[in-house]
Amino acid sequence: MFERIMDGAAIGAFFGVVYLVSAWGVLPEQVPAHYNATGEVDRWGSKWELVMLPVIAALLWVGMTFLEKHPEWHNYMALNERNIEFQYRNSRLMLNVLKNLIVPMFAYLSYRSTKVALGEADSLGVMFLPIFLVLMIAPLIIFITRSLRNR
Repeated sequence: MFERIMDGAAIGAFFGVVYLVSAWGVLPEQVPAHYNATGEVDRWGSKWELVMLPVIAALLWVGMTFLEKHPEWHNYMALNERNIEFQYRNSRLMLNVLKNLIVPMFAYLSYRSTKVALGEADSLGVMFLPIFLVLMIAPLIIFITRSLRNR
């Protein structure tokens, strides 16, 4: 049930792309294409580069969903008959959480880049990178720790 709720929330984040679509006609030809560690634009590119963000998010979501359905393909330490169900469930859940954190981050990146391109914002903000890193690394630590505890 948790996995389905997370999937639904991530799919909902794809609707953040609506802002990009609605602003497409007024976007300048040059939009933010890359940011430095403090969230400031350090490269400008074609507005078509903004299309890559939702495409990459969708491809990651689809690919990770596929891998999530095949926990037997994942890499495990000390997999045995006693822990196999827990390890499969834990690995599936880790992929689910990660993919469903990645999609909203890409949606925010698309939204914020559109705002910067339109002159409604200056940057991603200095907190984007630390928040992104915590959201990517914390689940890995949690799920790997759970896996190690249940060997």
